[in-house]
Amino acid sequence: MPIHLIDHPLAKVLITQLRDKETPSESFRTACRKITQLLFIEATRSLPTNPYKVSTPLEETEANIWAKEMTIIPVIRAGIGMVESILSFFPNATVGYVGLERDEETAIARNYYRKVPSLKGRKAFIVDPMLATGGSTLQAIEICLEEGTQDITVVTIISAPEGVEAIENNYPDIDIYTAALDRQLNEQKFILPGLGDFGDRLYNT
Repeated sequence: MPIHLIDHPLAKVLITQLRDKETPSESFRTACRKITQLLFIEATRSLPTNPYKVSTPLEETEANIWAKEMTIIPVIRAGIGMVESILSFFPNATVGYVGLERDEETAIARNYYRKVPSLKGRKAFIVDPMLATGGSTLQAIEICLEEGTQDITVVTIISAPEGVEAIENNYPDIDIYTAALDRQLNEQKFILPGLGDFGDRLYNT
């Protein structure tokens, strides 16, 4: 099964802060950064490394470096809130952007912006805080495939079963890392219990 649910007490507390409608935007952004770090620690647990010789102040020793270069692909706009935390771990990663706007009537995402470098030989992480219907994530996956990689991982903070199923059905080999698997989508395709509109709460709009 491609979904990996982060089972950590700190993640549970941070999710509570994100869900609470009384949490101000400043605290919301802080919780977003912290939970993104937890997610990426888990999402990179199985990434391969290569041996590397490094000289300490005392002697030369065996060490490790990443086997593949990485590209982070946030889905605009809410996904941008996750990028800073990721780059604190991987400062040499490249960043691509996919702009997807949800139609409020149909809940179908429209691609209005795409700035993704070649991904040949690279590991791609698609980051979007909310995995609802899965439509935006599927479009982002297709863009990654077009740019030359099949080594893709999805990192999201809250997921709905419908979105997870959509990814599983279309791309069963792609792993999903999430901090919460919620109950369902409502008629407007919002996650329940969810936390509302992530982007609005992140940027106080």
